[in-house]
Amino acid sequence: MSTTFPKKPQSSAKVAPVPRPTHDLREKAYLPEILAGVGVSMKHFFMNTRDMIKGQRPDPVLERLDDGVTAISYPEQKRPYPERFRGVHRLTLREDQSPRCVACLCCSTACPAQCIFIEAGEYPEGDKRRGYEKYPVKFVIDELRCIFCGYCVEACPCDAIRMDTGMHAVPYDSRDQFIYEKDLLMSFESIDGTRETANPRHEPGDPTHPGLDREHAHH
Repeated sequence: MSTTFPKKPQSSAKVAPVPRPTHDLREKAYLPEILAGVGVSMKHFFMNTRDMIKGQRPDPVLERLDDGVTAISYPEQKRPYPERFRGVHRLTLREDQSPRCVACLCCSTACPAQCIFIEAGEYPEGDKRRGYEKYPVKFVIDELRCIFCGYCVEACPCDAIRMDTGMHAVPYDSRDQFIYEKDLLMSFESIDGTRETANPRHEPGDPTHPGLDREHAHH
């Protein structure tokens, strides 16, 4: 049994062929336009170089720009970051340059990316810091896994971790270089150049602490 399909209706519109455009020798060669583009680039290059040498180059962020191409020469030029910019992490220090972290694991628990690893240790009873129960033997942050949400800063009860360095994660060429350990985190400074915390908390072991420490807990 054969099947017949209805024929498509013939269009009554007439289609006129479009003639192929003609190009002269200059358009076919491309060379004049390439030279013109290179000339514009070199013009801006020499103008920017001259202004940079004379110290007259406008700030592309804070000053009004003239006509032309003006780019930010990073890292020599940087955009001003807001005060709450979340940069690379740092560990704050006490007055004796010891880490303020008490290894409570609040930051690693609150981290949604699970990029923080802490190995807790305990101060010896005869240690000058006998009032502090724990300290971080290891404190590691994987900056590649971090989503820079700031939950770790909010969760920390001791103001031991902050993201106020104003730094980006450096574009390294291997994953191992993005693993920031305790010594490196303790070496970073805040934007204003400080490493200690501005939190006025009085912790166990400090002379001003009003509570009990390990020495007087059983009296």
